[in-house]
Amino acid sequence: MGKVYITTAIPYVNGVPHVGHAVDYLLADVCARYQKQLGNEVRFQAGTDEHGSKIWQKAKEQNIPVEEYVAANSKKFQDFISKLGVEYTDFVRTTDSDHQERVQKIWEKIKDHIYLAKYEGWYCSGCERFITDKEYEENNGVCPDHQKPYEKLEEENYYLKISDFKDQIKDAIESHKMLILPEFREKEILKLLEESPDVSISRPRSQLTWGIPVPGDDNQVMYVWMDALSNYITVLGYPDEDISNWWPAYAQFVGKDILRFHALIWPAILLALGLELPKTLSSHGMILANGQKMSKSIGNVIDPLEVLEKHGTEAFRYYFLRHVDTFADSDFTWEKFEDAYNNELANDLGNLVQRLSTMCKKNNFSLNHVPEIKLEKEYCDLMNEFRFKDAFDFAWEKVQAINKKIDDEKPWALSKEGNIEKLNQVLNELVVSLLEVSKLLEPFLPETSSKISNIFAGEIMPPAEPLFPKK
Repeated sequence: MGKVYITTAIPYVNGVPHVGHAVDYLLADVCARYQKQLGNEVRFQAGTDEHGSKIWQKAKEQNIPVEEYVAANSKKFQDFISKLGVEYTDFVRTTDSDHQERVQKIWEKIKDHIYLAKYEGWYCSGCERFITDKEYEENNGVCPDHQKPYEKLEEENYYLKISDFKDQIKDAIESHKMLILPEFREKEILKLLEESPDVSISRPRSQLTWGIPVPGDDNQVMYVWMDALSNYITVLGYPDEDISNWWPAYAQFVGKDILRFHALIWPAILLALGLELPKTLSSHGMILANGQKMSKSIGNVIDPLEVLEKHGTEAFRYYFLRHVDTFADSDFTWEKFEDAYNNELANDLGNLVQRLSTMCKKNNFSLNHVPEIKLEKEYCDLMNEFRFKDAFDFAWEKVQAINKKIDDEKPWALSKEGNIEKLNQVLNELVVSLLEVSKLLEPFLPETSSKISNIFAGEIMPPAEPLFPKK
């Protein structure tokens, strides 16, 4: 059994947690729980990105010290992760002194691939990134995400020579040494790599006051890529500690909107350090509301805390892991959510647990011994390919098959006829099948899986109330 390292993208703390963050955390959590089922030791990183001019500005507007502002917002994300039932092992804040010192050491280690140059071109303050001339033309000079014209900038910055590593990155992607998921994104990234210029990794202190100082240059502050991307290894102790037990990462989970930075800039930093590239970069899509991109201006933003408050952690996990595609954009509506809750969670699973445990209790049935349950190959193949929604569907088909078996075998009729031997055989098959399903559900619905095991693995006691009361 090995050691497995799994990461999530660190959100920028100038806003509150949204459903996109939830998907990132949930996919990583499913992956981590499955790896533990296989017997692997798992380290699982989460964190918050806390530097940058937008954060400085927000704190200033609210008239509170920036340190207080980022601490309060980082706590919101930690609380949110906890509400999702996500179990990380390491949490990094980019304002941590350890992280800041380690990033400065990383800068020193790769300085042969860094140069100072004048930049004249386009910048989006909303995205906090520089825009290529091609992007400027394609978007008619206006940022599609923030609906604001790009600004013309002229400043001196430090650059990372992406050009030094293009061939190595291309080989790693094409050979799947660094696997990009879903596969169709691979072509996009290879095209971007071809066009990718060297990237600015600092800003003048006059433009960006809140950030990690560039070693040896008081006039420059590190820009987000060096600071935020390095968190994946600084949290492991790099470069102060040997991280070879954990690195390269088994899987890094990111939203599709930031895949390009993780697939181009991050590998360049790692190669400059002489470190291996992550084994898999898994990117997920956006959550749409009624088919539209969520936006404050449209007023269609779904607050994940409201969903959690109304339906609880397990129902939230169920919808966002089974009704949201692992890789593509997916839609959320309250109608769809409530339909999934009532017709699937409450009916298919909740009702099954209630029915079967009541029948077992009524007929004094309990398992003589709990069999050792092995994960099925088809399920493992799907999980190993990061096709989590498909693996969840596979488990749910088993739930539906148990319901069908109850309807077909009619244990209540066997009980009335006094056919105890056949009744016990049928109940035994049903309970073992449900315990097998419970193991398949464990990465997705850990609390529910645990409840099912507790109900059926010893003396069978029906739950006092349904697992998923209808709303």
